[in-house]
Amino acid sequence: MTKVNPEFATELTKYGIGDFNACFNCGNCTATCSLSTSDSSFPREMIRYTTLGLEDEIRSSLKPWECYYCGECSKECPRQANPGELMMSLRRWLTAQYDWTGLSGLLYRSLTLTVTALLLVAAGVFLFARTVHFDAEALLHTGHRFEMLAIATVFLVIFIPNLFRMWYYTIVKNEVKAPVKRYLTTLSELFVQMFTQKRARDCDGKDNFRWLEHLVLVFAYLSLLFTTVFLNWFGTGSLFIIVLGYVESFLIFVITIHFVSGRIKRNKALNTFSQPSDWLFVIWLLLMGLTAFLVRLFIDLQILEANIWIHLIHLTLLAQWALIIVPFGKWTHFLYRSFGLYFVKIKTMQKPA
Repeated sequence: MTKVNPEFATELTKYGIGDFNACFNCGNCTATCSLSTSDSSFPREMIRYTTLGLEDEIRSSLKPWECYYCGECSKECPRQANPGELMMSLRRWLTAQYDWTGLSGLLYRSLTLTVTALLLVAAGVFLFARTVHFDAEALLHTGHRFEMLAIATVFLVIFIPNLFRMWYYTIVKNEVKAPVKRYLTTLSELFVQMFTQKRARDCDGKDNFRWLEHLVLVFAYLSLLFTTVFLNWFGTGSLFIIVLGYVESFLIFVITIHFVSGRIKRNKALNTFSQPSDWLFVIWLLLMGLTAFLVRLFIDLQILEANIWIHLIHLTLLAQWALIIVPFGKWTHFLYRSFGLYFVKIKTMQKPA
């Protein structure tokens, strides 16, 4: 039986949306949305579910992940109900629903708690640095080991269980009977969406600049992660790896500078209602790219030991990124969206009964 939660609208405001009840179902958003079809009233269906507080229906839906927030629906809304921001808020809420620890919801809803968590991580890094007497070699070695351990732990302890919860809500509870073979044959959809962000290009129509920026950023970020963790960028003597890391960190810095500038100027619909999680994501990514670049530069100039503060800053940012922003913040959208579109593909291959 469908359960209506009249308090859901109030709860969702904690995830960023304002007065979406201003919507009077004119249909402009559906008429302008490229995702809307004769079989799918997009995004009106999600607006209706939200208004009624149909949490189970929202939890089992993949539609919020199909939206890349081109902003056309919000621009055409005569009531300023901001359907695009509603979809963004639903993605935050769904992230909290998938997270078995409950920490995502707490951090999304409370800026105070988020700042406290960041400060605790920073204090932990500083206390550790004191125990090794701020020794540059020890900190570099520990930082490299921490990256490897953090990646393995986050994926095994956080992401894999959360993805199973997402699969349960959206596939199992919707009674999608998909054989194992279908999951394997459609894996290409997962990798295409994950590494090319193809749906973003489709949403943006003729203007592919935003898609291109996201594409370059994804490859630069994943490449720098690989270069730092598996090729040991800070410890290598290989000129090729050193130059590669410089290029990757530079690209991350330049693109995130543009993202931050856009959020400050609010020059697009998706930048109009930036939440703390949005700011944390782009600012920490920017600072990580910048400080990684400087740490390697200081190593090459042989001045790192005299300026260990730059590595302490980088190590602090890295720990905050790995322990808070990646597992419980906006970074998870990258993962859930990719799997969401993968599950959509599996569902569309379901033969009608």
